[in-house]
Amino acid sequence: MSGDGQPLDARRRRAALVRKIRPYARVVLALVAIGLVAWVLSDHSAELAGAGDYLRHASPPWIAVAVISELGSIVAYSIVQQRLLEAGRVHVSVGWITGVTLANIAITDSLPTGSIVATIFLYRQYRRRGADEVLAAWALAALLVVTSVTLALVAAAGVGIAGSESSDLDLVGVTIGILALTLVVAALFVQRRALVWLLRKAVRLMVVIQPRFGGRVDAITKRALGRLTSVTPTPLQMVSSVTWGLFNWVLDCGCLVLSFAALGVGVPWRGLLLAYGAGQLAANLPITPGGLGVVEGSITVALVAYGGAETSTVAAVFLYRLISFWGELPVGWIAWAWLARISRRERPAPRVAIPSTDPGAELADPQQVAAK
Repeated sequence: MSGDGQPLDARRRRAALVRKIRPYARVVLALVAIGLVAWVLSDHSAELAGAGDYLRHASPPWIAVAVISELGSIVAYSIVQQRLLEAGRVHVSVGWITGVTLANIAITDSLPTGSIVATIFLYRQYRRRGADEVLAAWALAALLVVTSVTLALVAAAGVGIAGSESSDLDLVGVTIGILALTLVVAALFVQRRALVWLLRKAVRLMVVIQPRFGGRVDAITKRALGRLTSVTPTPLQMVSSVTWGLFNWVLDCGCLVLSFAALGVGVPWRGLLLAYGAGQLAANLPITPGGLGVVEGSITVALVAYGGAETSTVAAVFLYRLISFWGELPVGWIAWAWLARISRRERPAPRVAIPSTDPGAELADPQQVAAK
């Protein structure tokens, strides 16, 4: 019998059932979302046909520049991770961490539970490069804070540029709320006292829900707090991380702008940052891998509302996603294969069983045998 009065076997069966159902549930949600997108697009076949005409006449040089901008975004995101690891005195090359980032993107955008698998993948890659458990966990948490805060700043700038017109899309309250929430999370991440208080409250609430944690509040709080506050980055390292985090979003948004240029159509500048921020926030919703369908729809709707022509906007957003989503998948899986090969090379050689005259010795150390 467990602490909450439920038989352990029943709890284990329920937990096992949830683990089995969860991947299928996410696949169903993804298919439903894609189906809804297809249903909506079916009512705009004329716009899609016109978008195809735009894409057929796209400018290759502008497309190349858009690809370079997207690559710069990936490198900037990689440097954020590099700076965070350096806060724990673990130094990695930009080339290696960029390969890790590309593989991480491919995992996130390909699998129904990609975000979870990708987090585990990042954690293991950090550990292989010398980060201990605490630094790896701290770097993952700090990466989430940096990317969330910088995206919220971009979205808030979009609200400011769009002005009163942004209220027509009901995005002002959502964007400001997300900005406030991310700033609070960032402040808690830095302030030890506030973080201690919040963790204690969260753990006590967990004890109310799960009484079996009773008596372990202090141990759980200290362990979680130790992981989040054990690394103390310098102000210069944090400023550098936030700066590169902003570069990540700005360069990715630049890929969207260059997609318009590649098609030879005007950019609805007034609503650009707001539409982009809303699209990237929608990408974080755990509905489809990489926000497939959700990002395209949200960015297109917002840009059309700010004066973009339907046909050309659909084509530009599609080209942007072709570069920033579909184009990254094969490159990311190639990077994953490269990292797997490196990992196999760096893996220590297994110990070999060597016959011995000692009947009690089943496995001998090769160095000891050589010494004999």
